[in-house]
Amino acid sequence: MSSPTLDAPALDAPALESLRAALRGPVVAPQDATYDEARHIYNAMIDRHPAALVSCADAGDVMAAVNHVRDGGLELAVMGGGHSGPGLCVVDGGVTLDLSPMRWCRVDPAARTAQVGGGTLISDLDHATAAFGLATPAGVISTTGVGGLTLGGGHGYLTRKYGLTIDNLLAADVVLADGGFVTASETEHPDLFWALRGGGGNFGVVTSFTFRLHPVATVGAAVTLWPVDRTTEVLKWYREYLPQAPDDVYGFFAELVVPPAPPFPEELHGQKSCGVIWCWTGPLDRLEETFAVVNEAGPPSFHFTAPMPYETLQSNFDALLPAGLQWYWRGAFFDAVPDAAAEVHRRYGEAVPTDLCTMHLYPVDGAAGRVGADETAWSYRDATWSGVFGGIDPDPGNAGLIKRWCTDYWSQMQPYSMGGGYVNFAGADERADRVRATYRDNYDRLARIKHSYDPYNLFHANQNIRPAQERSSTRSSTM
Repeated sequence: MSSPTLDAPALDAPALESLRAALRGPVVAPQDATYDEARHIYNAMIDRHPAALVSCADAGDVMAAVNHVRDGGLELAVMGGGHSGPGLCVVDGGVTLDLSPMRWCRVDPAARTAQVGGGTLISDLDHATAAFGLATPAGVISTTGVGGLTLGGGHGYLTRKYGLTIDNLLAADVVLADGGFVTASETEHPDLFWALRGGGGNFGVVTSFTFRLHPVATVGAAVTLWPVDRTTEVLKWYREYLPQAPDDVYGFFAELVVPPAPPFPEELHGQKSCGVIWCWTGPLDRLEETFAVVNEAGPPSFHFTAPMPYETLQSNFDALLPAGLQWYWRGAFFDAVPDAAAEVHRRYGEAVPTDLCTMHLYPVDGAAGRVGADETAWSYRDATWSGVFGGIDPDPGNAGLIKRWCTDYWSQMQPYSMGGGYVNFAGADERADRVRATYRDNYDRLARIKHSYDPYNLFHANQNIRPAQERSSTRSSTM
């Protein structure tokens, strides 16, 4: 799926050489042998052709690149881990700032903090912190970039216990649209810090993040499956059980085709199923006892429990969902699962068109729900689940099929949604009113902060928040 070429000036040879001269990292252009490899991202449905991809070695490179792009009137995108579902990290005819060289993590075990570079992956963060028996909430696929995950809010296995990723963000180093560099925290540029916690990549290029860590080492992992025709009754049990469960219990509901891999028995391989993927952060000697409750939904077709290093749990889906697949997804927040919604889930679960297509309901209650709606840009603190509808397949020939299943399923669930969705699950064709719905009452404040830090909307290759009183003149170094 390719976007149209944007109406922006071309990056001519002198401009390209000037950019290369200003940076330590390499600049990859269409004529270079590594161009096709550099422009391809996690989602193979995205096929865009930037004028250049700039590998930023450090914050100085980012500052120089932002200045060159802005002064040249070029389109700008920012790539951390390259997991943007709609491909917002690459732009036709523009410049992508590739932060992957800034992939590092420094842990302070005494202070229980970790600082990471803008190109760091979740796997890097988990590995560095695991050595000290520490962790912070961050996703469920470890090849995801920390930057994009965090700026959108971030949820994962530790969210009911320790909140969203942004609830554990202590500071961020940011390169602004005017090329300046600031550190944002509760005490420095607090308005920017508020906006970064859920407002996406609208406000600048974050070159490092500092997180609070928590004592997490070995957790209790569990997977429970039922046949897909049991979806309705399982969801009726799950919707009652999980919200009242202790914060140590995390479990996301999923519809899936059972993969042909351990720990699943061969007789279940390829079977359409529903189930819950669990994480228990309580005492390990209570693991079996805690998840015996699954029998209340009726005898499962498969139930597995095991103590597991948290770092291992985080990477369990990596091999199943490698880079290079076709993806189309959409998201929605839910505060309840009424009977009629459970029936929709059953119907679309039975109609999963290919083996990797899935739907997940990720819990965002517990500790995350005890933060005020106006304390960060993430406004859905009253949500119980962040849902994602994912059309996934390796075959480009199935792109239309998986997109139709995803969009039809998402549309049928809208009457039961809260009106907005997790910005990191937004689709490629989401309208401006959908972005506003995602931020609810926080949108106008975000637009004012956007005007303060990026009045010409340089950072708009994202789920865009337009600056309040947006200036229409050409971007220039006189900002």
